[in-house]
Amino acid sequence: MAGANDMELISTEAPPASKRRRKKSLVWEHFTIEVVDGGCTRACCKLCKQTFAYSSGTKIAGTSHLKRHIALGSCPKIKNQDKKPLMLPGAQTDGNSMDPPKRRYRRSNWNNALFEQEISCGSLAKMIILHEYPLHIVEHPGFVSFVQSLQPRFRMMSANDTEREILSVYQKEKQSLMQTLGNLPGRISLTINLWTTSQTLGYVCLSGQFIDYEWRLHRRMLNFMMVASPHSENALSEAIEICLSDWNMQTKLFTITLDNNCSSHDIYSANLRDHLTNKNTLMLKGQLFVVRCYAHILNAIAQDVMASIHGIIYNIRESVKFIKASHAREEKFAEIALQLEIFSTNNVCLDVASQWNTTYLMLVAAKDYKQAFACLENCDDSYNEAPSTEDWKKVEIVCSFLKLFYDSANVIMSTEDPTANIFFQEAWKILVELTNATRNDDDTVSCIAKEMHEKFDKYWKDCSLILAIAVVMDPRFKLKLVEFSFPKIYGEDAARYVTVVSDALHELYLEYVAQPLPLTPAYIEPEGGANMSNGNNDSNQGTITVSAGDGLVDFDIFISETAMDLHTKSELDQYLEEALVPRIQEFDILNWWKLNNLKYPTLSRMARDVLAIPVSMVGPGCSIFGVGTGGRMLDEYRSSLRPDIVEALFCARDWIQYSPIVSEPPSTTSTVKMEY
Repeated sequence: MAGANDMELISTEAPPASKRRRKKSLVWEHFTIEVVDGGCTRACCKLCKQTFAYSSGTKIAGTSHLKRHIALGSCPKIKNQDKKPLMLPGAQTDGNSMDPPKRRYRRSNWNNALFEQEISCGSLAKMIILHEYPLHIVEHPGFVSFVQSLQPRFRMMSANDTEREILSVYQKEKQSLMQTLGNLPGRISLTINLWTTSQTLGYVCLSGQFIDYEWRLHRRMLNFMMVASPHSENALSEAIEICLSDWNMQTKLFTITLDNNCSSHDIYSANLRDHLTNKNTLMLKGQLFVVRCYAHILNAIAQDVMASIHGIIYNIRESVKFIKASHAREEKFAEIALQLEIFSTNNVCLDVASQWNTTYLMLVAAKDYKQAFACLENCDDSYNEAPSTEDWKKVEIVCSFLKLFYDSANVIMSTEDPTANIFFQEAWKILVELTNATRNDDDTVSCIAKEMHEKFDKYWKDCSLILAIAVVMDPRFKLKLVEFSFPKIYGEDAARYVTVVSDALHELYLEYVAQPLPLTPAYIEPEGGANMSNGNNDSNQGTITVSAGDGLVDFDIFISETAMDLHTKSELDQYLEEALVPRIQEFDILNWWKLNNLKYPTLSRMARDVLAIPVSMVGPGCSIFGVGTGGRMLDEYRSSLRPDIVEALFCARDWIQYSPIVSEPPSTTSTVKMEY
């Protein structure tokens, strides 16, 4: 029998005499049992050789402290495992082959020892929200089996439990966003989109667009609510009222952008303006209140112009299908093109009917091969879809018009933060081109152009004031671009329309002047008189720098009052008279206003609200080409869910994919701005 000074290591199996069952805990892959005096045993770590109490007579100490030694990194060998591989039982260090252990220890199991059912349920709910999985995925046998293989301790939720978790995520995210919106430095603009279902139900989606304290543009979905009659005159007004009340923004509404067809837009505009003006303080007497979606008007006109040659487009689409039907036909068509010396960089491609840009690209490529299509029809009896010469002439005309909208849409989509200032340049160029086309000597060109011009001119009349004021807030253009472009649009009446813009601009500015201005650090003119906008500045004579804690607040007020007469020009006039900022490709207008916030404290608040107007309802990074002329369709599955669940799914998905919004102003320095 072994003595106290002659201890022997016991294997992970109990001694045969005790006939105990084999120990199953993973702990015993890292510990052995040592017999000590008095019939007691201790557990010895195979890595660091430390011993721990295990049993004293018939009393067993358990294995929790052994797990902590391994899982929490108390073992010095495991602490260094990032530097040195963990040696497992049976491993050899002499360079020879090792005997693989029967079971491999996975340290991640120990790291996840503190399993939280609630956290996992929340993560599962967010996964369903983000990826638009059906709620009953939690009851799919395959999914349940997969989750159990990862964490057997997780109790799978039912579909009803999943609904509750989704509502919990929605409420938590809503409270966070509500706190942020409550501290916004400016106003918020809404976009309103109509959704329909296969039943008679309808939904209204309201999103808010705004600029935070760090001058970053944000758009967040606010409500996705079911309405009985989404196309009725009162439905949108009621939805907006509910939204403003729900988010405590009754006094912060600036503009709304509608996604309606042209015929009903006037009705909606008048109804909304009259209904909400009595309950909300609208800037500029509501003249800027209703905005029409720029992407919507582009797509509506593009669809109309393509509809004028729908038969020709059908023939071209069928021709491309014929060529793409087999590799032999493609080779034959390529050989014909080579013989005709057609060396186009455009490849014949098939379009996606719901994306008008793909139809445009199909037409552009096809017209380069019009001779090849005619030759193919002569040499292949099975092909008889080649357009005629007159058809190709119409395709040429349509493509020239579609290019205007295609290029404009790409400019908008390529802008990381599509602020309101970028749309004026795009809109007036299209209007001028369409106006000139209506006077074309070719009857086909003028006929197509007149229908397009009528619709786009209606958009221009509704939105030109908003677009013009927005571009004035761009220091690269200011009022100069308006003065340059209006003669091309209005001819001899241009000066009158420029005056309309100028008057509205100054009136809007005065409304911001009338609002209280928060105490902010003072603007200090850089040495040499050069300001942050690379322009000239002689307007800093009304600002001084004082110490925030020198006890001279009354003196500051005295200086403010006595210097009132010295400040003869408003911030707006100073801004307009300064030199334009150079037009560089990487110019960041939001960063420019952030840097000039101290110089133009009142005008910058106006610029913040104006630049945040969602002239296009299509968000950053999304395709403009897929915006249809009507509302979007809710799929049958989501149509079958309760309205509160539908709203939670749509809104929460929008909220949790974004980074936090800056909801507090930056800390002030020791200088303050004196108002004059």
